[in-house]
Amino acid sequence: MPALFLTAYNGTFIGPIARGLGWVMDKIYYFIYSLLGIHNGAIAIAIMLFTIIIYMALLPLTFKQQKFSMLTRKMQPEMKAIQNKYKGKTDQASMQAMQDETSALYDKYGISPMGSCIQLLIQMPILFALYRVFYNIPAYLSSVKNIFTQVTDGIVGTSGFEKTMTKYVQTAHMSNIDFTAGGKTAIKNHVIDVLYKLPNSGWTSLKKDFPSLTSQIDTAHSHLSAVNYFGVLNISDTPWSMIMSGIRGAGIGLTIAAILIPVVAYLTQYLNMRLTPQSTDANDSAARQMKMMNTLMPLMTLFISFTTPVGLSLYWIAGAVIRSIQQVLLNRHFEKIDLNDIIEKNKEKAEKKAEKRGIRREQMMQYANMSTRNMSSKANVSDDKIDQLNKAKEASTKARKGSMTSKANLVKDFNEKNTKK
Repeated sequence: MPALFLTAYNGTFIGPIARGLGWVMDKIYYFIYSLLGIHNGAIAIAIMLFTIIIYMALLPLTFKQQKFSMLTRKMQPEMKAIQNKYKGKTDQASMQAMQDETSALYDKYGISPMGSCIQLLIQMPILFALYRVFYNIPAYLSSVKNIFTQVTDGIVGTSGFEKTMTKYVQTAHMSNIDFTAGGKTAIKNHVIDVLYKLPNSGWTSLKKDFPSLTSQIDTAHSHLSAVNYFGVLNISDTPWSMIMSGIRGAGIGLTIAAILIPVVAYLTQYLNMRLTPQSTDANDSAARQMKMMNTLMPLMTLFISFTTPVGLSLYWIAGAVIRSIQQVLLNRHFEKIDLNDIIEKNKEKAEKKAEKRGIRREQMMQYANMSTRNMSSKANVSDDKIDQLNKAKEASTKARKGSMTSKANLVKDFNEKNTKK
């Protein structure tokens, strides 16, 4: 079964996210194409609007992340002091004390050690899901899939279409498509897989192989070219593939445009990193690592953009521009904030938390003491009973001759002797 073709990705975690994002984008596309009447570059515009919606939804997290970063930088001197205080100490008491002081410091500044990971953990699944959506838009946008309905029905209804369509798989830069298995719906989906990825030359050849469908092929191709192209760039194709097509004769304009997409993606990511406040402490290892990451991330974007769909690169570019605008506004906002005010409020909260922890600890100690007393009480009762039994036994052995106790002892001795026999 093909992994990256029209049939929507069915991964347990990413699959539902991709379908949800695809549904939202389908509604945006419908609004742009049907209601506003914008045809040219409709999918590219939908991606950009979709990106704005995503990053506006993530704005509260971005705000918290920026606040976290500022407080973390403010906290660093105190954190270093704690680390230096317990440097080289590996005994359990010292390690526990260091952990307690570190926890109290985080409470004081009102931040969590995992705070910097939250936004990344949310964004990464979205990014992987968007890769699926942008790679095969008709699988998720029913409005786009409908473009191919008539021509697909005609192709599947043509005798021997399986052999004919197989030769277009390589033209579409795809592989492992079986047009004879999976049922009629799956076969139609595979045909749309190929049609969606075909370059202009492929559509021209298609009319020669299916001459009776020339009208349907022209209609589908012109419609797709209007909505799926961003200038000369196919939204679902990769820049590297288009560069190769340009070199093979598709035109120098296509090559230049395909190169510009990764370059612009790099520049916008770099700008966004530059706008993000960074620690100025050259001796801070975390700051050095962050500086290295800020250098590497835009470069990674540059190289990855060559091999991912143009649609995903557009998402990165639009996202970086939106984040840069947000960053400028957030920087101005945080310049007006008195961090000492925030820290004082966090101190109050930290004291309340510590007080609650202290009460809970005291309660646990009380419960522990109560349990110990109960156990001691039970133990004392048991000892008293044993004492009484021993005293009774001793008294019975010293019973007066002829008394009831002595007679009872005689009967007991007789029974014990007979039991032994």
